[in-house]
Amino acid sequence: MGEIKFGTDGWRAVISDTFTFDNVKKVAQAMADYLNNEGRDTPAKDKRIVIGYDTRFLSEKYAELMACVMAANGISIILSDRATPTPSVSYCIKDKGLRGGVMITASHNPARYNGIKFKAYYGGSAPLEVTKKFESCLGKSEIRFEPLGLLKEGGMITVEDIVTKHLGFIKKYVHLGVIKKAKLKVLVDTMYGTGNRYIAELLAGGNCKVDTIHSEANPGFGGINPEPIMPNLKELADKTKSGKYDIGIATDGDADRLGIALPNGKLMTGHKVMTLLLLHLYEDRKMRGDVVQTICGTVLIDKICKKYGLKTHETNVGFKYIAEKIIAGDVLVGGEETGGVAFKGYLPERDGILSGLLILEMMAARKKKILEILKVIDKEYGTYEYRRLDMKYPDAKKAKLMELLKTDPPKKVLDKDVVTVKATDGYKLICDDSSWLMLRLSGTEPILRIYSEAPSEKKALAMIAFGKKIADNIA
Repeated sequence: MGEIKFGTDGWRAVISDTFTFDNVKKVAQAMADYLNNEGRDTPAKDKRIVIGYDTRFLSEKYAELMACVMAANGISIILSDRATPTPSVSYCIKDKGLRGGVMITASHNPARYNGIKFKAYYGGSAPLEVTKKFESCLGKSEIRFEPLGLLKEGGMITVEDIVTKHLGFIKKYVHLGVIKKAKLKVLVDTMYGTGNRYIAELLAGGNCKVDTIHSEANPGFGGINPEPIMPNLKELADKTKSGKYDIGIATDGDADRLGIALPNGKLMTGHKVMTLLLLHLYEDRKMRGDVVQTICGTVLIDKICKKYGLKTHETNVGFKYIAEKIIAGDVLVGGEETGGVAFKGYLPERDGILSGLLILEMMAARKKKILEILKVIDKEYGTYEYRRLDMKYPDAKKAKLMELLKTDPPKKVLDKDVVTVKATDGYKLICDDSSWLMLRLSGTEPILRIYSEAPSEKKALAMIAFGKKIADNIA
């Protein structure tokens, strides 16, 4: 069972290689064994499990297999009636008081991957100790399985719409009336994923013009990875500029992350996405609370929090760590550099649809174009450019690279002295001008991630090249 490992956000693997029908059943049985034993006692009032799935190849079938195994083990199941955003699963858990949920998705990973996420009773990612329990239960008992039709007839599996109530909450959380009054021209790219045409539907009947591209389901994602970054969003960026749209909005494969294309044809980083959302909730909505970001978060957020006296928390990479902080305290905003953000008064969960609408709400409330808002931020807090490189990296070099960074990290990055080295999740080298370089092995893919943040794009890219040279020089 060593081939099945839960990473930073669930188990992901290549379809028909490791992600097979048999292995999905094994994971379902392991989850059922845990839920029927150690995981029996939770604050949940309803002991059912909800199962959703994305638009990937065979996702619906994998969801049915999960449902049939878990139901055969005596766990009642709510099975989604369609491909659904991950936050719809999480909202269903919270709304109905369920003991948890399963989402069949590989999120933003390439089309050849699929995966399984488990959401706990609070509507957020399960903590590490729970996913480790799943792993320890693998292969410990015989797989129980009964046909879907029989389980539906017996009432152990019910098929339900879990999207409508999620969208209903968004209608209440977002000031849709404010957005609808603004004459915004918006282009939405749902990247062939579960975002569907929901943003356009929520804004129908107002003064906004909302066009949607790639809203049809496509298991191959049109030959791109459904991650809202370049080059995957080149078409969105180009059309936003050529079509004179006020903004372009993208949601990833399972609609829990957000990407933004600007009217000048450039993309806004995930750091800037979180920055705008924090400023909107604090300054425009007058909401208060702590702020959580991962170790590869931005100096910009730190400066804003210092100005307003907001308490900050830093976590390892992985939204489950952010979720733990949200559950434990009074958090206004918690987010990642990838555009996944959670908000006070919602769930300890990312939501790309909600995030996109809140960006539009900010523009409408301030009566300003997105570039004007960003210009004001740069003027007040300084310019911070973030870049990331993902590179395939040989297994034989991984341990050697991490050992080098542990025992003999660079004293300088380019022309700047390294003043702090953080080693909580990978290695982050912070320089005397607050610029930084970070090298980290991915928890969901066989790659090395190299991150940087600097006062200019040129400097950020140079730092990435410096980090790549370190990795390449490992013998």
